[in-house]
Amino acid sequence: MSQLTRAHVVQAALEALEAKGLEGLSVRVVADHLGVRMNTVLWHVKTKARMLDLMADAVVGEIGYEGLPAGAPERARELACRYRQALLAHRDGAALVAGTYPAEPNTLRFAESVVSALLEAGAGEKEAAWTAWTMIYFVVGLTQEEQAAPVPGDTRLVQAVNAADHPALDRVVGHLAHGSFEERFVFGLDALLARLTA
Repeated sequence: MSQLTRAHVVQAALEALEAKGLEGLSVRVVADHLGVRMNTVLWHVKTKARMLDLMADAVVGEIGYEGLPAGAPERARELACRYRQALLAHRDGAALVAGTYPAEPNTLRFAESVVSALLEAGAGEKEAAWTAWTMIYFVVGLTQEEQAAPVPGDTRLVQAVNAADHPALDRVVGHLAHGSFEERFVFGLDALLARLTA
């Protein structure tokens, strides 16, 4: 590739992520994917950590802002939904984003949109900031669990819980099935945003 750019490197890194997963991703893997030397990749991204930051920002950059609800609480909810979908669209997408702290354009745009919606919904400055952080961490954490979940039919949790040693867990274990991520997402989002509409 004669005109290799940082954008090409990030795109190649995302393609390598799909093929190898986050654990199998390295600067060398990206270089091999591009058919260039490792130093060529490092010239554009400097370090693996920087490459991961740029990848995470690119994932968040896939969030669309068209057609968002006019109402502020509904807009905050929809942004959280679109954030989750962007993470789910990539293998290990949530784990990638969880391990990075990019102060990059796409990430900042998303944070600005969420905080703006929360402020407009009536949250104070501290509440808006902390609610945004809580919402982002909730989405990332739940999505990371979803992407790492065992295959359907895995019964390890059910088998590990017994009424004698875990009486409370035994009562609720049926509600912790790996297939309930969508419902848990909605439940958690409702709980987070309830204060704004109280």
